[in-house]
Amino acid sequence: MALPKIPDYPLPTAAELPQPRAPFELSAGRAALLVHDMQRYFCAAYGADALTREGSTIAAAARNIARLLQIARRAGVPVFYTAQKGNQFRPDRGLQADLWGPGMSAIPEHEDIIPVLAPSEGDITLVKHRYSAFQRSNLAELMRARGRDQLIITGIYAHIGCLATAAEAFQRDIQPFFVADGLADFSRDKHDMALSWVAACTGVPLTSDAAAATLARGTPH
Repeated sequence: MALPKIPDYPLPTAAELPQPRAPFELSAGRAALLVHDMQRYFCAAYGADALTREGSTIAAAARNIARLLQIARRAGVPVFYTAQKGNQFRPDRGLQADLWGPGMSAIPEHEDIIPVLAPSEGDITLVKHRYSAFQRSNLAELMRARGRDQLIITGIYAHIGCLATAAEAFQRDIQPFFVADGLADFSRDKHDMALSWVAACTGVPLTSDAAAATLARGTPH
């Protein structure tokens, strides 16, 4: 039931993205950026040296997310994080325990966001309870209060929590943008499946370069 050991694979490129059904166009004035579950516990599935290893999938995704964070903060785009808590009460963890076991422990080596993506002052970290970032959180309300109806989704794992978040965003009339090379997954096949499903059913896959260019154009200073 524990997380698998995840081998490295190349992240998708612009030429490999599926064509989205949705006509949504990203806007710096409407978007919020989500960094989904980039905690040490989840990143460790890629290996103990994954954040420094040459050719590492998670390190490449983290670099792309870090660049988006820098640009988003300059542009005044709200930044949200999700992070699970360790030592979860079994009834509170719910059915996730049946699939994934007890989960992380309440120690910094599990709970902390990886250093390269550490939250800054003004960013908002939400406690994660279920696959979707919207479940048992006030993410939707916080976005609405800031006049945001688009969500740029980055993080792990693409076919689980990131995909569930994109699906729920769509059902809440929030346009999802799925950053193909700012996500990581159990395998390239599962990563591609998540991109294809989002493109067909809920939102727009795009590269970090495309997202960064749009956000940079909205930078007020």
